[in-house]
Amino acid sequence: MHSRISRTAGASSYCKMLLIAIVVFLLTAAFRFHRSQGARRAAVANLPGPYCPPVIGAVHRMIKLNPKSFIRESRKQVEKHGNLQRVWILNRLLITSSDTEFNEQLLFSQEHLVKHQLYQLLGQWLGNGLLLSHGRVWHQRRKIITPTFHFSILEQFVEVFDQQSSICIQRLQQRADGQTCFDVYPFICLAALDIIAETAMGTKVNAQLAESTPYANAVNECTALMAWRFMSIYLQNELLFTLTHPHLKWRQTQLIRTMHEFTIGVIERRRQALEQAQQLGGGSECENAVGSKRRMALLDVLLQASVNGRPLKNEEIREEVDTFMFEGHDTTTSAISFCLWCISRHANVQAKLLAEILQVLGTDRNRAINMRDLGELKYMECVMKESLRQFPPVPLVGRTLQADFKYSHSKVGDGVIPAGSEVIMGIIGMHNDPAYFPEPLRFKPERHESGERAATFAFVPFSAGPRNCIGQKFAQLEMKMLLAKIVREFELLPLGEPVQPVVNIVLRSDNGFQLGMRRRNDASDSKQ
Repeated sequence: MHSRISRTAGASSYCKMLLIAIVVFLLTAAFRFHRSQGARRAAVANLPGPYCPPVIGAVHRMIKLNPKSFIRESRKQVEKHGNLQRVWILNRLLITSSDTEFNEQLLFSQEHLVKHQLYQLLGQWLGNGLLLSHGRVWHQRRKIITPTFHFSILEQFVEVFDQQSSICIQRLQQRADGQTCFDVYPFICLAALDIIAETAMGTKVNAQLAESTPYANAVNECTALMAWRFMSIYLQNELLFTLTHPHLKWRQTQLIRTMHEFTIGVIERRRQALEQAQQLGGGSECENAVGSKRRMALLDVLLQASVNGRPLKNEEIREEVDTFMFEGHDTTTSAISFCLWCISRHANVQAKLLAEILQVLGTDRNRAINMRDLGELKYMECVMKESLRQFPPVPLVGRTLQADFKYSHSKVGDGVIPAGSEVIMGIIGMHNDPAYFPEPLRFKPERHESGERAATFAFVPFSAGPRNCIGQKFAQLEMKMLLAKIVREFELLPLGEPVQPVVNIVLRSDNGFQLGMRRRNDASDSKQ
């Protein structure tokens, strides 16, 4: 008995010694690595920032961050340390900047084009599409896709905007009782999904009419799942996500498979139709199965494109189509929803906007709205810009530096951000900088008129430089169409709670976009 106890005690002592040895080894390795980063620390010593304890850095601050608290906590740090800061998180050097002077140099750089590693979270869905790719692949794909947004093709897209917006109006009529508030986001989301599916793939998913198509549901659910993972440090790691949430990992895999199978099926059918049309000599102007002329779509451009004489493979085309589906519906939905909420809270803006819409478009709902009509809505452009300023759909833009980045700055002087650093540029912070936008919390569309235009680079809702949003003209036209039709049809009422912006891949409101609607009387409204 005594010997058994002795053996147990000996084993316990051995385990304790082993544990101590492991801890000492890890701490020693960590401190050695910390000391090896001396040159990098010296390089950014001129930048202010919070105190970062050795080895662990500012992990305690990162733990406090979540989508709801991000804007509030970021503003506190800016008030304390300024718009340009350096933060160490373990061995990672993070530069956070809402500084227009610094961001302009980085965004316009032709060398530093690699997106932040967080974007790779979307890799299983989007693959090596335009959003995630870099280097030679990115240059090739960007060159191929750019013609999709030629004036003549955008004109065809406007027809889709018009038709799908009319369906959206019909669905909104069910909620326009003038008394109850509701969340407008789901209505806009399905309209945007219908629009991007028809313009990107040339096929209708009928999300607004069916509301239960497997593909449309998969896009919405997967987008929400990715957004949730985006703001969690450990969920960003695919292995940790799989181990801690195996059921959600399985669900994510199922959703991605559903979307990929649908997209590949559309690509194969479109390729066959294009080949048949070319054999008949009809080109891209052939008629579809019901006899109507087929519009040019992004998919058609990709199917006819080649790289070094080789046509794109189905998988390569799928990556770009999926990228457009993700970027083209979520960001636009956010932008339109925030803008509608802003209009509902500012009666004077709404009255002025309605007057312009009636003057340009008239009251005939059966008349098709064309690209020229949308171009004449100048005050609407100011309203859209002001909403995009306060609530940019993409609030953060990230880069991972593959080489040293040299910059000059009027306050902190010339400096170098070492290779391997991560840079997070706060677009939402730039847009709310009182140095460029006096009274930034005030909704004032007139500030975007020519007589009161802020510094050009202080306003970048579609990013800027080589990696700016390739579809920004597309998005602006879609916004104009939906906003014009909704404001012409309904009076937007300030019902419900204020929006509660939460930072994620795309800016959203934690409590939705609550407002009310009342059907307008054309006769009385036209006299206003």
